[in-house]
Amino acid sequence: MLPQAVADYHELLADSALADASRAMLDAELDRARLIFGGRRLSPYLRPHFVAASDFARISRACETIWRAIQKVKDAAIADATLVDELGLTEKERELVRIDPGYRAVSPTARLDSFLTPEAYSFVELNGESPAGIAYADAAFEIFARLPVMQRFAAKHRVRPMFGRRRLLDVLLDAYREFLGHQPARPPQIAIVDLKDVPTQKEFELFRDFFEREGYPARICAPEELEFRHGRLRCGEFEIDIVYKRLLVNEYLPIIERAPALLDAYRARAICMVNSFRSKLIHKKALFAVLTDERHAALFDREEHEAIRAHIPWTRRVRDGWTERHGERIDLLDFIARERARLVLKPNDDYGGHGIFIGWDSTPAQWNRAIELAVENGDYLVQERVPTAREVFPMLIEDRVEFLEQLVDLDPLLFNGKVGSAFTRLSSTELANVSAGGGMVPTFIIDEENG
Repeated sequence: MLPQAVADYHELLADSALADASRAMLDAELDRARLIFGGRRLSPYLRPHFVAASDFARISRACETIWRAIQKVKDAAIADATLVDELGLTEKERELVRIDPGYRAVSPTARLDSFLTPEAYSFVELNGESPAGIAYADAAFEIFARLPVMQRFAAKHRVRPMFGRRRLLDVLLDAYREFLGHQPARPPQIAIVDLKDVPTQKEFELFRDFFEREGYPARICAPEELEFRHGRLRCGEFEIDIVYKRLLVNEYLPIIERAPALLDAYRARAICMVNSFRSKLIHKKALFAVLTDERHAALFDREEHEAIRAHIPWTRRVRDGWTERHGERIDLLDFIARERARLVLKPNDDYGGHGIFIGWDSTPAQWNRAIELAVENGDYLVQERVPTAREVFPMLIEDRVEFLEQLVDLDPLLFNGKVGSAFTRLSSTELANVSAGGGMVPTFIIDEENG
C-alpha cells in the first residue's frame, strides 16, 4: 500500500505548476515557522514520510515494551553501583544521578532512533536526556498538511499527523504535580534552559510561544543567566517553577562552577527539572549493552526479552576480554577486527554523529586504527549492524527538485513511556543526523483501508 501511496504523491509532483506552488509555499513557511537548524532549512524535502497505521501500532508496542525494560535498568542501577560502572558514568555524573528529582520516571520525554524495513524494526540508540525535534515536528506537520500537493494527495489517501508539544507540556505538568505532591495553586512558570547560541534555538522559541499560548509563562534562559536566591531560581526577575532542561550534562559540567544556580536549586528541591540529571543513566549508549547482555536477563520479563531480541542490536563496551554473543563465547577485540563488515564503533556519550566509525565503509587499515582509538579512549561501544531503510524523496536543491535516495531514520517520541509522536530524519550518507548535515520531515500515518 505504501509504495503505491509514494508513487501517487510523486506522480502529483510531475505537475510542474503544483510542484512549483508547493515548493514556494514550503520555502516561505519554513522560514516563517522558524524551522531553521544552525542557519539552514530543516526540511529540504517536498514529501513527508508515510508509515502505515498497522506498522505504527507495531512500532508503538515495541517502543513501549522496550521502555519498560529501560525503566527496570534505571531502577537496578540506582541500587547497584556495578551496573552504573557498566553504563560508564563518570564520578561527577554519579553525583548528579544520586540526587532525587522528586518524580519516579527516569526520562519523562525520550526519543528512540530506529529503522523500519519490510523485514525488521530496529533501534540504534536512545536519546533519553534531552531529545530535540518535538516542536520542529509539530511545525512541520502543520506546514506539510497545507502544501498544495499534500492537499491533493489527501483527497485520495487518509493521512493523520501527530503532535508532540501538547504532550510535552502534559509531561512537564505531570512531573510537577508528582514533585509537589498536590495540584499547583497557580500555573507554573517554565524556563527552557540550554547554552546560548545552540542550533536548536529556534525550537526553543516554538516551545516558549506554545507554553505561553496555553497559559504558562515561559522564558528561554542560559545557565549563566540563572540566579538562586531566597529559595527561588530566577532568570532576571522571572521566577522559575519548572525547568525544561535542554542542556546536556556534558555541556553543563565544564561551566558548572561559574553557573551553579541550576544545580543548587535542583539539589534544594526548589525546581522540578525535566528531564532530570538522573536521565544520564539511560542516555549512555552502553544501555544497549546492558539490555543485550545475558548477565542481566533476570531483570526482564518474557515480553521484554522478546522485544530486546527482536529490536535491540547486540552491543558491547569495547574492552579486552571475552563476552557472549547470541550464546557464543567470543574474544571481543578479535571478533571486532574480523567482523568489520557488520559492526559500528561509537562513543558511549556523544551526539551529532561525532566519533562514529562504520565498519562496512572503512578499509581494513582504517578499521584497525578505529579499534585502537576505541581501546585508547576507554569509553566506546561496538554495535552490530541493523537493516537500514532507504527511500527516494523529492529534495530541494537550490531552485529545483531532484528525486534522491535517502537513508530513512524513524524517530518515535515517548512521553511518560508512551509513543505520542514521531518524525523522520533523512540523509544521503550513512548517518541520518541533523547535526551531521541531514534533514527531517514529519511522519504521517496512512490508514490502509483508505489508501
